[in-house]
Amino acid sequence: MPNLDLYNFPKAPASRAIQMVAKALGLELNSKLINTMEGDQLKPDFVKINPQHTIPTLVDNGFAIWESRAIAVYLVEKYGKPDSPLYPKDPHKRALINQRLYFDMGTLYDALTKYFFAVFRTGQFGDQEALDKVNSAFGFLNTFLEDQDFVAGSQLTVADIVILATVSTVQMFAFDLSKFPNVERWFNNAQKVTPGWEQNIESLQQGKKFLEDIKAAKEKEGKA
Repeated sequence: MPNLDLYNFPKAPASRAIQMVAKALGLELNSKLINTMEGDQLKPDFVKINPQHTIPTLVDNGFAIWESRAIAVYLVEKYGKPDSPLYPKDPHKRALINQRLYFDMGTLYDALTKYFFAVFRTGQFGDQEALDKVNSAFGFLNTFLEDQDFVAGSQLTVADIVILATVSTVQMFAFDLSKFPNVERWFNNAQKVTPGWEQNIESLQQGKKFLEDIKAAKEKEGKA
């Protein structure tokens, strides 16, 4: 078995994505907690592994790679079956999967973090402009899913797993997906067929409790 160390914060979407990809491949990860709220990512030992000090970071028998979507593709290419449906060799299919991964990174995940994750810093969500970008991103995803079961075609791919980790994050914030029926349909189905979904939910529940604690602390500060 490979020696795979995953430096991560399990409550974070990117970390949850890699956990699910590993589960889909039957891989065991050695999870090493990096608590970014306490500055673990800035400790010299971790910076030596990843000079950008970002998580998740994977170390595979001494080889270090970071950026979650790069990690996901690396794991499938190295440890998946030949021509795995998670990341098939067909250049058109692979290009579409890559596009969806870049869409997640640059549009969907970016919008969600700027609106929802503001609460971790300020105790409040982002402004109306940030919310508009969330709705716009979900609108694009809704269009991608028109007349198809998965985000990049007719089969579950690594793009579905990564985007599932992103979209499931809104469950922490009671965001209504019913405004985007294709996304809601895909989301409900993807949960059933994605390995590691139960672990993802467990981490989400921990994240929700973490959020509640932060909001309570911010409210207490405001009253002090």
